[in-house]
Amino acid sequence: MKNMLDSNRPILLVEDDEVDVMTVKRAVKHLSISNPLHHAGDGEEALEYLEANQDKIPSIIILDINMPRMNGIEFLKIIKEDTRFKRIPVVVLTTSKEQQDRYETFNLSVAGYMLKPVDYDQFIEIMDTIKKYWSLSEFSD
Repeated sequence: MKNMLDSNRPILLVEDDEVDVMTVKRAVKHLSISNPLHHAGDGEEALEYLEANQDKIPSIIILDINMPRMNGIEFLKIIKEDTRFKRIPVVVLTTSKEQQDRYETFNLSVAGYMLKPVDYDQFIEIMDTIKKYWSLSEFSD
């Protein structure tokens, strides 16, 4: 058993908003998370990343819902059907307050659903919560 965030496994951020990408990057640095952070701008890019990096499966995926080309729910449906990727923990970090989005994502086995705060300090708190959870979680190879 290994601690998820203490490994060298990457974190995959699937997010189309460049401001949110920069905020996540700042939060990761602020919280001294040493895992490499890879960014995909939508679900299609994220799938391409997973296919090309099967030897470096992410320790966690942080996923937005509302994105062009392939949204977060469409992406989840695909990876949760794929035996190579279905066990990767996914945390949804989104502005969507839609109850239907929550139901759909939890039906697709997400580990959490968090609303993006506008305030940077609150954003740090959310990222710290994710860090604490995954630093306590363990996985087996």
